[in-house]
Order: sequence, then C-alpha cells, then structure tokens
Amino acid sequence: MTPLVSIIMPCYNAVAHLPSSIASVLAQTFSDWELIAIDDGSTDSTLAWLKAQDDPRIRVHSQPNQGVSVARNAGLAKASGVYVAFLDADDTWDVHFLGKMVATLQANPDARLAYCGWQNLGLPGGRGEPFVPPDYENATKAETLFAGCRWPIHAALVRRDAVMAAGGFDPALKNAEDYALWLQVAISAAIIRVPEVLAYYHFHGIEQASGNRARAAQQHWLAQQKFLAAHPEFGLTHDTARIRALTSGQLLNRGYACYWQRDLSAAREIFRAVMKQRYGTLKDWKYMLPALLPESWHRWIIRLRNGE
Repeated sequence: MTPLVSIIMPCYNAVAHLPSSIASVLAQTFSDWELIAIDDGSTDSTLAWLKAQDDPRIRVHSQPNQGVSVARNAGLAKASGVYVAFLDADDTWDVHFLGKMVATLQANPDARLAYCGWQNLGLPGGRGEPFVPPDYENATKAETLFAGCRWPIHAALVRRDAVMAAGGFDPALKNAEDYALWLQVAISAAIIRVPEVLAYYHFHGIEQASGNRARAAQQHWLAQQKFLAAHPEFGLTHDTARIRALTSGQLLNRGYACYWQRDLSAAREIFRAVMKQRYGTLKDWKYMLPALLPESWHRWIIRLRNGE
C-alpha cells in the first residue's frame, strides 16, 4: 500500500546519530510513512546499522559517496508518497511533526508546502532558544524568501509533485541546496505555517554542512544567481539596486558577520568575492581591501586600527 508521506534521510558516517533520528521517526503519532535511508558511501557501520532495522517501513539504499544533493535525489526517485519530508541523519522531530504537518496541508489543498518552528540544540552560550518563524504568505513573500533560507530542511513538509517539478536538488550546490529548492517550490505557490516548534537541529563536535561559512555564503549567492537566470521575471519586478542589495549586499553582510566574530579567514574570502562584484560603499571597501593582502598583514592592519 502506498504511504502518504515519504521521508528521505541521507546518511554519511552517521551511525553515532542514527539511533536518535530514527527513533524520532518511529515515535511519530502519524504512522502512514516510508523512510528511505540513502547510505552515501559511509566508511563506518552506518549501512550495517540501517540494514539491521526490522521495521518494514524503513527502506535502505546504498550508493558511492556523491554528496547530500545526489543522495536526496536518489531518495526522491524511490519515493511514492503524496508528501515528502527530509530529515538529516543527525536531526530529530517532535512526535507530532508528521501528524500536524500532514493535517495542515490536507486542510489547505492549495498550499504546496508547510513549514514549522524549530530549535537548535547543542549551541553554547544560550543560543538554542525555540523559534517559530512568521507567516511568510503575504505580499512580500517572494522578496523575503529570495533574501535567505527561512526554515531548515527538516522543518518542512512539501508535495512530492512540486519537488519533482522543481527538478529536485541541485548537485552542483554543496550548501544552500535546500534554499535553492524552496525558491523553486515556494515563491510561485501558496505555503502555510504551522506555528509550533516541531523540528530539532542538533549541533555536535564534528564539522557540519553549515560549518564552512565562506563556502556557505558563496553557495547562497550562487543559488540566487541560478534562480535569477531561470526566472528573469523576478528581476523585472525588482529594480537593479534592490536585486544587488539582496544578493551582493547579503554576501557582504555575511562577510561582516565573520569579520566581527573574528573568523578572519572566512571574512577575507567573502570580501574578495564581493569586491569582484564591485559592490559596497567607500566605507565597505576600507574594510574589504586588506583582504587582498597576505592574512598576516591584514591582521596587523586590524591591530593598528584597534590601537593594539
């Protein structure tokens, strides 16, 4: 019997986290689902652990390591549900996630996607407060969604036909692949908010996809450029200065964030990318230009500027 929801979980060397993530799926109050786990060339015991699971709703596929986008696309090719959800192997859901998200989309048949609140767990310094995003279905939705990714990948439930029509995930993107998909799916059709925290993003000691801040910033910019190329009508509805502010300006802001948080290596890489686009005010360029110098010189200039 065809399940209503297909859950796609890419797995790479994730055996330490799978017991928690899979347990959060098994605990769902809504049970009409299939879980398609894609082992993406793991070198630990991930594949063996997955194959040892005895719930018939869990389907396991193995492939050579090709990255998360290819893994998710492989899962999509095997999915049969009306709706699809994406859960990474180190994240979890509230037990009511599927039930509430499915009920919301069924009650709103014109909506392609439902999104909910989430909480970041494991961040130091009290940065893990629960967050419920605002209602984005309004007159400024297109610009708001274009400016940045508004929910993590596991805080959404989406119609599978909409994902397939959008072409799935872009394998060329190592970051922002979910953001690029949401642009294709959510800007041109209704989306709906479930105003509850139902998804949990777990931070841990090893490098995660969001860890390389310079790459993440530039991949976000690249996803924007690809969207503009595929949807020239979006650019026609916004003046050039506004588009530049939403693309190069956002990239510059990410560079400043790295700079002020003392991640100078990432800031320098981002600043160089912004300068190639000839963006920024004179004040901005005073901060960016030292990124063309050796990093040791750049650090000396900062110390000099700070009177150290």
